[in-house]
Amino acid sequence: MSALALRRSRICSKSLLAASFLCPLQPEPQNALLHSSKLHSSQSVRKNHQVLAYSGFSSNGVLNRELQFQRRVLRSLSTHAAAAAELSTSDGLTVDRIVASNWAILDESESDWKSHAASIAQSIQVIKKRLQWNKLMVRLDLLSAQLNKPDLWDDPVLAGKLSREHGSLMGKMKEVKTLEQDLIEHIDMIKLAREEAEDSDLELESLKAMLEMRRNSKEKELEALLSAEHDSCSCYIEVQAGAGGTESMDWAKMVMQMYKLWAQRRGFRVTLVDEMSGEMAGIKRATIRLDGEYAFGYAKAEVGVHRLVRISPFDSSKRRHTSFAAVAVIPILGEGFTHVQINESDLRIERFRSGGAGGQSVNTTDSAVRIVHIPTGVTATCQNERSQHMNKASAMSVLQSRLDQLEMARQAQVNAQHTQSLTEISWGNQIRTYVLHPYRMVKDLRTGHEVSNPDSVLEGELDGFILSYLSSSLDKDEEYQ
Repeated sequence: MSALALRRSRICSKSLLAASFLCPLQPEPQNALLHSSKLHSSQSVRKNHQVLAYSGFSSNGVLNRELQFQRRVLRSLSTHAAAAAELSTSDGLTVDRIVASNWAILDESESDWKSHAASIAQSIQVIKKRLQWNKLMVRLDLLSAQLNKPDLWDDPVLAGKLSREHGSLMGKMKEVKTLEQDLIEHIDMIKLAREEAEDSDLELESLKAMLEMRRNSKEKELEALLSAEHDSCSCYIEVQAGAGGTESMDWAKMVMQMYKLWAQRRGFRVTLVDEMSGEMAGIKRATIRLDGEYAFGYAKAEVGVHRLVRISPFDSSKRRHTSFAAVAVIPILGEGFTHVQINESDLRIERFRSGGAGGQSVNTTDSAVRIVHIPTGVTATCQNERSQHMNKASAMSVLQSRLDQLEMARQAQVNAQHTQSLTEISWGNQIRTYVLHPYRMVKDLRTGHEVSNPDSVLEGELDGFILSYLSSSLDKDEEYQ
């Protein structure tokens, strides 16, 4: 064993010794299950069946899923207890105490362990706030209780959904606790290295590891911004021209082009689903599909009304005009999510001739499709594909996503949670103003974030606005919520 490994083992031995005084040993899962079976069963046959089932098989050799879940829940309960315990160094230094110490955060190039520790500790606190740490722990306990029910697999769809959610939350919790544990261990190692004056290798190794942790923790902060249930989904972006005639139609086309450029910058695949051109210029409305990881998580920050102020290129008197365009973002739920059931009898399917730029672009067959969901009045149209069959499939996909979003909005309203959907966009709900005259500026009215170069924004540089909004909506004053 190397000298560095021996020194690390000394740190681990000290930590384990301290933990043994702070946390009493938990009973083995097997003993807990056997004890539970004795309390809840007076028949020896039943008891023997449970003992056999714990080993992985029932009396007829079939894998017992219920007791497998009980074993997993017992392990998760011990993990929850470990998560609830506050980690500390050998001299009692915790993440909260590091932040409260107000250590100066220097540039990354400075080899100062306190600077690295302060930056990492601040990141851990930010991540916990964004993950809504206290709510996450409560939800984990609730899911564990549900997974422990003996009749869980009576509904396989619900059981699978609960299991996936439990695994996802456990993964997030373990990532944060691992980051916290590594920080505490490296601080202890640096202090031990300084006690042994000649042991510079251990200190340098820990400083290098803390620098890497500092960089990784900043990435984790960004990931924590996109921790909502549907953030990882692909999405549709819909742009609709507002009041203002040709001016607003031209502005709607500019907004749609802005999102196409932004999506390409982020590496999302962009597909045009539907577009209705204006009489003179621009578009009345358009829908694109973005495929890629966290497309909805980022794009949801753009929901609302976008306002443009400029000298009109369509006004011979060169007067200043104000134009509006409304933006809606709809998640495309994956197979793991519950979709709204659509009955064929509830649909009215209309076929019409696709529009185009004229000449050879004019479609000579009724290939465009409009589908109306009669109970809700929700409509989806597609005319971009070459065949009626493909247009119908695309329109059905859009309709499904719109109905799914309406159902999510309804459930969120029942739970007194804020949500915003396509049907809730109002013309007074301006989120951002783009001014091209008499001065040049783009300002987000929700966060105050602004830039003085509108051209860069219209060319797709939206990340500053999006990250600012996501941060402000999650970084609240309540500690860990």
